[in-house]
Amino acid sequence: MGLFDRISRVVRSNLNDMVSKAEDPEKILEQSINDMQEDLVQMRQAVAKAIAAQKRTEQQYNQNQSQANQWQQRAQLAVQKGDEDLARQALTRKKGFADTAAQMKQQLDQQNQQVQQLKRQLTQLESKISEAKTKKDMLKSRATAAKANEQLSQATSSMNSGSAMAAFERMEEKVMEQEARSQASAELGQADLEQQFSQLESGSDVDDELSMMKAQMTGSQSAGELPEGEEQQSSQQQSQQKSKPDDSVVDSELEELRRQLDNQ
Repeated sequence: MGLFDRISRVVRSNLNDMVSKAEDPEKILEQSINDMQEDLVQMRQAVAKAIAAQKRTEQQYNQNQSQANQWQQRAQLAVQKGDEDLARQALTRKKGFADTAAQMKQQLDQQNQQVQQLKRQLTQLESKISEAKTKKDMLKSRATAAKANEQLSQATSSMNSGSAMAAFERMEEKVMEQEARSQASAELGQADLEQQFSQLESGSDVDDELSMMKAQMTGSQSAGELPEGEEQQSSQQQSQQKSKPDDSVVDSELEELRRQLDNQ
C-alpha cells in the first residue's frame, strides 16, 4: 500500500466522520424533500416535453396519411379520365406520403410507450414524495423527542454529579437535622414540666402526712398517754412475762411423757 493511498484513506475517513457529525436529521430531511421536489419538477418537464413531441409526431403522421389518401383519390380520378401518366404521378406522390406516414407511425408508437413509462414513473415519484413528506413529519417529531430526551438525560446527569445538587442535598439534611433538634427540645421541655408538677404533687402529699403525724403526737402527749407504738410494746412484754410460767409447765409435762415412753 502506497503512502498516498494511506493519506487519501485517512483524509476520506476524517471527512466522512466530520460530515456524519455535522448531519442534522431535521435539516437533512428537509433538504431531501427539496431534492425530491426538484426531481419531480424535472420529471414533469420531461413528461411534458415527451407528450409535446408525441403530439407533433402524431400531427405529422396525420398530415402525411391525409396526403397519401388524397393522392390515392387523385390517382383513381386520373385512371377514370384515362390519363395514366397523371395517375402514375399521383401514385408516386401518394407512395412518398404513405412511406413518410409509416415512419411517423413507428416513431409515434415508440413515443407513446415512452410517454406511458414516463407517466408511470412520475406517478411513482409523486407517491414516494407524498410518503416521504408524511415520514418526514414523523421522523422530525421523533428526532425532536430524542434530542429533548438526550438533553434531559444530560441535565439530569449533570445535576446528579454537580455541586448544585450536592448543595441542595446538604441543605435538606440540615433542615431535617434542625427539625429533629426542635422536636427533641420540645419533648424534653414537656418532660421537665411534667416532672416538676409530679414533684409538687408528691411533695404536698408528704407534707400533709407529716402534718397529720405531728398533730397526733402533740395530742397524745398532752393527754399523758404513751404513743401507740410504745403501748403495743409494753403490752407485748407483759404477755411474754405471763406466758413464761406456762411454757415451763408445758416443758415439764413433755419431759415426763418422754420418760414414760422410755420405761415402756
